[in-house]
Amino acid sequence: MQATECIIPADEFVKAPFDLPWGASIYAKVIATNFMGASVGSNPGNGAVITSTPDAPLNLVENYAYRTKSILSFSWTEGLANGGAVIIDYRINIAVLGEP
Repeated sequence: MQATECIIPADEFVKAPFDLPWGASIYAKVIATNFMGASVGSNPGNGAVITSTPDAPLNLVENYAYRTKSILSFSWTEGLANGGAVIIDYRINIAVLGEP
């Protein structure tokens, strides 16, 4: 038997006509059709959660009050949407802009 695949971008489910929220759980059934008609629906699949990458963090600032010769401190607020999943990590990329 040949496996058949269908790929649907997750963001299709969060806009009309579905309007599901990020993080919603969904499942699918498949119906086969030929010239004789349609089959009954398959058993439900194992389900999926609608997720995407989170929005970029906002309002990144240096906390000057905590700056020392050996410490830099930054703070930010989380982005507007977490993509439907808990944010588990933040990574800070540092770039040298020029010499003092």
